[in-house]
Amino acid sequence: MTDASDPLPPEETPPGPPSGARSPDGAPTPSEAPSDAPGSAEAPADASAEARPETPAHRRWRLRLSHAAIGVVAAALLLYYPVGMLLISRIDDDPGFGPGTVEDGASHAVAMAAALIDREVDQHAWPASDPFFYPGAALDNMPNYQTGIIYALSRFAVDMTDQIGRTRGSSEADPDLDKAAGLLKYPPHVWIFDPTTSWAPTASSQSQYRAARRALLSYNDKLASHQAVFERRADNLLSTLDRFAADIGSTSAILDQQIRDHSGDFVDFHADDVFYNAKGKLYAYALLFRELGIDFAKVLDERDLKGVWDQTGQSLFEAASLRPLIVINGRPDGLLLPNHLAVEGFYLLRARTQLREITNILAK
Repeated sequence: MTDASDPLPPEETPPGPPSGARSPDGAPTPSEAPSDAPGSAEAPADASAEARPETPAHRRWRLRLSHAAIGVVAAALLLYYPVGMLLISRIDDDPGFGPGTVEDGASHAVAMAAALIDREVDQHAWPASDPFFYPGAALDNMPNYQTGIIYALSRFAVDMTDQIGRTRGSSEADPDLDKAAGLLKYPPHVWIFDPTTSWAPTASSQSQYRAARRALLSYNDKLASHQAVFERRADNLLSTLDRFAADIGSTSAILDQQIRDHSGDFVDFHADDVFYNAKGKLYAYALLFRELGIDFAKVLDERDLKGVWDQTGQSLFEAASLRPLIVINGRPDGLLLPNHLAVEGFYLLRARTQLREITNILAK
């Protein structure tokens, strides 16, 4: 007899079909049927691959790749300015440069001024107005040389407006010459923004000089069609050469001041700026002087000036052709270091003296 307090024996679970057994109709047994219940799905096949730790070889390859990328960027940054400066820098002092074909009746000197603007602004770069993130902004010799050229052209344009391009002093100034003279006085360091005046976009130096070139060409076109004035008189030539000589004298004073204040300094960082600015002026004056000899050929023949004219032009080109590897402002009486400013000043004053000889002859 069984005691009621004794625990009941556990119910026995009926044995299931053996593994691999199938129901009579051939379907898999419930224990083998695939389950779609949440949590019952197997992990993705690539889960083990994602969890696989990075091998040392793969880590080394990734580090090498990142180091190589950093090295390429660093090398590009280090080479950006020096290589860019080498590609941009060009001090073109070719004495054989010419204005090309000039129409009958037009001025060779005006055509030369327009050709110089085109060469320096469009054919070459104009780094004087480059912002700091351009490699040209790190140049100083080329910008000073180019600004010297433009300054000389602006002086010539003023004289053309006041003297040669009008009949005496009572007639109206030619509007194209007047426009060119004003545009060539535009500051050479203006990019599309000029923070010294406004943060709004403004006209760049290059655009102003291009407009001056177009005005000069327009004047020359009118000359060729006999719609403008170019007075080929001796007094007009005298006035133009006086202006050249006065500006060359002013340039000699700048050279002299730099020599007095800084000759013999351990390093004179401003000497090359002064040297190349003077070189640009002398080069422009040399080319204009040569072309004025063509425009005023009749005056030269009448005054028998051909010989002294050629000598003066040669002196101007000699002064403009100096190109030392490094501009040194040594003591004028130094033994080891030269003074390139003094050498340039010698040729400059020699040319100025010869200009004065020509103007003295023209004044008689």
